[in-house]
Amino acid sequence: MKLSLAPIAYYWDKNTVTDFYQTVAQSPVDIVYLGEFVCSRRHQLRLPDWLDLAQMLAAAGKEVVLSTLTLIESESDLKTLRKTILHSHGTYGVEANDVSAVHLFHKEQMGQHGLVAGPHLNIYNPYTLAIFAEQGCSRWVVPPEMSRDMLGEILQTCPVGMETEMSVYGKAPLAFSARCFTARHFNLQKDDCQFRCAEHIDGLPLHTQEGAPLFTINGTQTQSAKIYNLLGELHELQATGINILRIHPQAQHTVDIINLLRDCLDGKMTPAEALAQAENFSEHTFCNGYWRGKPGMDKIEQPKLIPEQIMEKIWL
Repeated sequence: MKLSLAPIAYYWDKNTVTDFYQTVAQSPVDIVYLGEFVCSRRHQLRLPDWLDLAQMLAAAGKEVVLSTLTLIESESDLKTLRKTILHSHGTYGVEANDVSAVHLFHKEQMGQHGLVAGPHLNIYNPYTLAIFAEQGCSRWVVPPEMSRDMLGEILQTCPVGMETEMSVYGKAPLAFSARCFTARHFNLQKDDCQFRCAEHIDGLPLHTQEGAPLFTINGTQTQSAKIYNLLGELHELQATGINILRIHPQAQHTVDIINLLRDCLDGKMTPAEALAQAENFSEHTFCNGYWRGKPGMDKIEQPKLIPEQIMEKIWL
C-alpha cells in the first residue's frame, strides 16, 4: 500500500508551506497533493509557486498531483482551473474536486491517465464510479462518510485499473459552502474577509452550546472537530482492497503520522501500537464512526478479529 498526503486545507503563509513540503520531501510518503482547493481568495501561493514545489517533490521521488478548487464560482476560477490542467503537462496528475475539472482534463489531455476523482465528487455507488472511469479517472478518493461495508460492495465491481484511496488520518472534510463561515464568525463579508482564516492554522473550533467540540470552521469548508483516525483499522483497510492511505496535513506532527503508518505497513509495529503512539501527537480526541457505519464523531473500538475473520466480515 502507498501513502499519500492530501493538499493543505488551511491558509498557511508561503514560508510555512515551503518549509512543510521540504520536510515532507524527506518523509516516506509516496504521493503528495498540492494546490489550493478551499478558497480562491487565498493567494499566498500562486500556480508558479505550486509548480516549483511540485518540481522539488518530484525530484525527491514523490508522485505529485495538482489539486483543483472544490467550488468553481467565477470565470477567474475557471481560468485558474484551465491553467492548472494545462501546466500539469502530463507530468503531474490532477485531482478533480469539481466535475468541471473532469470535463476540462478529458478535453485537454485527450483521455490520458493521471486524473484523480477527488473526495468531493460524491461517488457513492459503482455506477457513478464507472462513469468517472469512462471520463479518464484512474484513481478515486473515497468520500469521508463512506462505511466499510458500503466500500466493500463498491470494490467488488471496481473498474479495471482504478486505484482506491482512503483518508485514514486528519480532520474529516465534511462540506463546502459559497458562504465563508470564518468571515461570518467575525461579522465580515466574504469579499472583505481580511483573510481571518490565516489566523487559525488548524481551523477555527466550533462548539455546541454545552461546550462540546462539534465542527472545525475553515473558511468555506466545514471539517470535523475530532481527528478521524483509522490507524487501528489498518488490517481491515488492507483486506478491503484499498491501494492508498491518505493523511490530511495538520500544523504539527504530520510527518510523525506518516512515519507511524509506514512502520505499520513495513511490519515494524502493530496498528494498535501506532494508535497508542498517535495519542501523543494530537490534542484532539479521535473518531472512526463513519468506517463502522455509525455517526462520524463516534469512536468505535476495534473488534478483536483474526485476518480471516476480517475478510469474511467485509464481504458478507
